Amino acid sequence: MLRQFLVFVVRWLLNSFGLWVAVRIFGTGFQNGSAIHASVGVFLVAGLTFSLVNAILKPIVTILSLPAILLTLGLFTVIVNGILVYISLQLAPGIGMTFWHSVLTGLVLSLVNYIVSSVLELDYVNPARTEENT
Repeated sequence: MLRQFLVFVVRWLLNSFGLWVAVRIFGTGFQNGSAIHASVGVFLVAGLTFSLVNAILKPIVTILSLPAILLTLGLFTVIVNGILVYISLQLAPGIGMTFWHSVLTGLVLSLVNYIVSSVLELDYVNPARTEENT
């Protein structure tokens, strides 16, 4: 239980960092540009919102869009990730993006989550190997 909580916290912090990077790279898509100068707290709330939306809504949206995912040979998952980012940024106060910027942000966050999953899986596998060798 503690390990799952720590994994969630690590994902939350890295999603917040990924959102900050994406806003710095892609901008907001709006003319006022207020999200570029947003505080750390705004990105932490947005990262938490994205982590919760990703954990709760992603399985539902993926199952509902399964025909489109199969038809495009998996490329529609990029749009699904963009939808989830767009929803979470609409719920988070202080940051707003256009839909297409959200799709690009979804690509960045997918890469971040892939790296985190790989690192955490390696960390999980290594103790078992060391116990077998002793």
